[in-house]
Amino acid sequence: MTLTLAAAEKVLSDNFAPWVLDLGLSVVSLDGPEAVLRLPWSERLAREGGGLSGQALMAAADTATVIAVAAARGGFVPMTTVQQSISFQRAVLGVDVLVRARLTKTGKRMAFADITMAADGTHETAAHATAVYALLG
Repeated sequence: MTLTLAAAEKVLSDNFAPWVLDLGLSVVSLDGPEAVLRLPWSERLAREGGGLSGQALMAAADTATVIAVAAARGGFVPMTTVQQSISFQRAVLGVDVLVRARLTKTGKRMAFADITMAADGTHETAAHATAVYALLG
């Protein structure tokens, strides 16, 4: 079963905490084991100096991976983050971020992902993350 963009948006709105929804994430595309979300620029998410905060980027990476798992499974399944590691490579100033989560391996109980984040309109990586999820359902 293929997950549509509308269904992915519903997974997003129905399964995340209100503060995650406050980030304003939207699903841009789904392609097999990959999901791309947009994290819109907001002064509320900027830290001193104007760069987008690392906390917002980490939450966006986590959320994009859940959507990628849902896309691969044809719908939402309960899961929990087991591990997430992130490297920040350049500041994002005044522009949206595209968050690309690609599943590198999925099994019955675990999913592994590689996540790249880039300022919209560039191909330069702003942050790179890896994550592991336990699939509970």
